[in-house]
Amino acid sequence: MTLYRQLIIFTVVLFLLLFTGTWYAKLANTRTFLTNQLESHVQDTATSLALSISPHVAQKDLTLVEGMISALFDRGYYQKITYADPRGKVLIERTLPVRVEDVPQWFVALVPLKTPEATSDVMAGWNQGGTILVKSHPGYAYATLWSEVISMTIWFAACAAFLLLAAGIGLRILLKPLAAVERQADALCRKEYQLQESLPRTREFKSVVEAMNRMTVKVKEMFEEQAARAEGLQERAYQDPVTLLGNRRLFESQVNADLGSQDQNGCGLLLLLRIHGLEALNQKRGLQAGDDLLKRVAALLKNSVKAYADTALSRLTGGDFGIFLPDASPSEGGIIATEIAAQLGRIAMEKITLSDNIGHLGIATYQGSTTLTRLLAEADLALSAALQKGANSWELRAVTGDSDALPQGQQHWKDALVRALEERRIRLDAQGVIENGPGRKLLQLELFARIMQEDGKPLDAALFMPVAERLKLVSAIDRMVIEEALKADYRRLGVDRIAINLSPTSLEDDAFRNWLYAFLKALPPSAPHVSFEFSEFAAVQHLQNIREFGAAVRACGHGIGLDHYGRSFSKLGYLQSLHPEYVKIDRAYTGELSGGETDSRFYVASLCSVAHSIDIKVVAEGVESEEQAAILKELNLDAMQGYFFGRPTPLASYPAVR
Repeated sequence: MTLYRQLIIFTVVLFLLLFTGTWYAKLANTRTFLTNQLESHVQDTATSLALSISPHVAQKDLTLVEGMISALFDRGYYQKITYADPRGKVLIERTLPVRVEDVPQWFVALVPLKTPEATSDVMAGWNQGGTILVKSHPGYAYATLWSEVISMTIWFAACAAFLLLAAGIGLRILLKPLAAVERQADALCRKEYQLQESLPRTREFKSVVEAMNRMTVKVKEMFEEQAARAEGLQERAYQDPVTLLGNRRLFESQVNADLGSQDQNGCGLLLLLRIHGLEALNQKRGLQAGDDLLKRVAALLKNSVKAYADTALSRLTGGDFGIFLPDASPSEGGIIATEIAAQLGRIAMEKITLSDNIGHLGIATYQGSTTLTRLLAEADLALSAALQKGANSWELRAVTGDSDALPQGQQHWKDALVRALEERRIRLDAQGVIENGPGRKLLQLELFARIMQEDGKPLDAALFMPVAERLKLVSAIDRMVIEEALKADYRRLGVDRIAINLSPTSLEDDAFRNWLYAFLKALPPSAPHVSFEFSEFAAVQHLQNIREFGAAVRACGHGIGLDHYGRSFSKLGYLQSLHPEYVKIDRAYTGELSGGETDSRFYVASLCSVAHSIDIKVVAEGVESEEQAAILKELNLDAMQGYFFGRPTPLASYPAVR
């Protein structure tokens, strides 16, 4: 019960007690007054009547005496009047039954009135001629008393209504600071740090509000300190201080983790960009000029690969930059390299370098198993070949040769994707997310989309989604994936939560969003909880759209999650406003975990502390060994995912719970 209601009830009880006491005292006083009035009145009547009839009693004119008694009795104020001779014999008697009209019987029974009576001697000369007895009738007294009670009750009721209204309004005004404190506490539970600028005048409330403000500031400082510690660890260990891209260490961890997670049919590409004349530029124009050039190139590269969620982009050393795109086709490498070369030409026109020949690109593509060392070697050879082509050129080399099964041109890609959509040639693979506990319970299934080619071979989403982005087919693919994903019976699998990767581009399609919200609201109660996953890079690039989308799907009973967390060096503060259900730490950090106290271990522990402080769960992806699982358990993560627990399996054949 609220304090407001308690105070109202307390006020009502006090008023009722006051009213009851006052009402009873007023009733008792009125009854005493009326009783005294009746006693006085009946005594006066007996005395005056005795005196009036005394001359007639002396003359023994009983007829006249009887007439005088009847005339007085007929006025109705008396219950009984008798005249008796000196021996006590009643000679004249008039009686009236006690009948109280217009007064409830319960009131008569509740409030008894003593009916007074009085006697007076009648003289016949010097001798006693008899006795007059007069007994009052209580009817008029009850009528007067009932009327008084009614008026008093009405008056108190009117006063009570007015006082309760005034008390209600007054209490609401007085308790407004408490309501503000409640809202502030609720916001603090949601990890929103609101301060009350306007302090109440009431001393006690003012102290409470000041204490809440101090606590809010302290909690905010604690969160910011935790976030700053985690960000500092990540920056010192994995970030290049000039370009704010990843450093060589992070690049190698990411590439090795991606290569290790691919199967025998995996493919991808690595781009190596080398900036020329950096040392000469530093000597002639100063170190700041060289740093500015590196920053411009870093921004150029980030913009060129922003459509690829799983990209690894880092400054390797000096003027060398590395870009790794898993599951990308050779044609994608040509498109990216052409765009980067064009942008380098535009930078050359700005005359911020000593030469128009800013840099060259070497691209290494692969199909099947390979290593980072082999890719870097092939990319370096391609870079050497590009130097022979002219300024700002690029060259591509294949490690194992291109796959003839993949569509090569944009029109071929479009035709293949459109046919696959029309024929709904899609397969969903599932991989479990395992609870970080002794039982290693299955918490959630993450679903991966595969488009089945006409020859029956699957095509990974990472391979066809960048092409679908350019061809404006992403929302159609996402819609088909969601429809197919929610057709399955997940109760058979013993899980009630699934994760579906969603492209931020689809959120820009109003028709898709409207369809999705309607689709989610129409799901039956038995449908699983859906977490729509976005990569951290996509979340930062489309923060407002994803924030609005998250609020909308939460209203439908679902949520969002962040994938590949840690690939972007973004500030942790945005997690408060986005508030995903969980974040998945990128496999590059998981791959670095070992028995020693590594930077990766410290970073993961700090990230867990920050995320848990704002009620966000942390999942580690890319877990491939018992040693990694044991370390992650010590670091207090909520769940794990990786080949150690099982590779992605077609959803249709995923093992059912027993």
